[in-house]
Amino acid sequence: MSGDDETQEQTIADDLVVTKYKMGAEIANQALKTVVAAATAGTSVLSLCEKGDAFIMAETGKIFKKEKDMKKGIAFPTCVSVNNCVCHYSPLKSDPDVILKDGDLVKIDLGVHVDGFISNVAHSFVVGVTKVWRKADVIKAAHLCAEAALRLVKPGSQNTQVTEAWNKIAKSFKCSPIEGMLSHQLKQHVIDGEKTIIQNPTDQQKKDHEKAEFEVHEVYAVDVLISTGEGKAKDGGQRTTVYKRDPNKVYGLKMKTSRTFFSEMERRFDTMTFCATLRLTLSLRPFLHTNFSE
Repeated sequence: MSGDDETQEQTIADDLVVTKYKMGAEIANQALKTVVAAATAGTSVLSLCEKGDAFIMAETGKIFKKEKDMKKGIAFPTCVSVNNCVCHYSPLKSDPDVILKDGDLVKIDLGVHVDGFISNVAHSFVVGVTKVWRKADVIKAAHLCAEAALRLVKPGSQNTQVTEAWNKIAKSFKCSPIEGMLSHQLKQHVIDGEKTIIQNPTDQQKKDHEKAEFEVHEVYAVDVLISTGEGKAKDGGQRTTVYKRDPNKVYGLKMKTSRTFFSEMERRFDTMTFCATLRLTLSLRPFLHTNFSE
């Protein structure tokens, strides 16, 4: 076999790749249902994040057992973001816990990978009440945006068409897409591919964001984030807990604990996103000033 054959990109043109995507998606959807069912008033966000991650690790451990070298597991840690927290909130045990209450608008997102092929899922709902008023508007707007993306992300269409559709749908509900948020193309072992779809771009972002055409056999993770406000995210003061390493960077680590952590992190997560709540029994502090992506 030539070197070119060995490095040839695997796509959904291959039936086995499709099978791996489907297996990951089934586990991801089961994990999501498990977390949603547990997300009742009085439940802590930390416990929900731990439940989702534990489910993913347990279920991915049951598949492809004979493939000892195949990596599988969490592609994106379970995150539970409440009310005006936009996304990707997964607290540490040392953080003040967030307890759900009736009326909270909850966003859950998580991801599973099988052999590096990634399946991401998310769901938004209101805890415990039926009269949700404006919360119903923003949930409906997000749902219709997702439906529009399902129809527009197809060979021959442009990423700008999706952006324009999202803006129109959100506006019809007097809502706004979160400014500058990106949906990424997925590839094997790559959760943030080059081609993206941008939400509600600023004038400068419109100039800088690269226009792209969707092609056959491409895969995308569509992230729809809609707000009843202006759609401008602000720093909430929470520390970062979700990380991924940059595979293009070489990390010069002098401390033994840092090298041990890096080795364990690379073994368990490789290029996938991981969360400090999974705790590798070692400190993240030596890495907070490196070039890890957040």
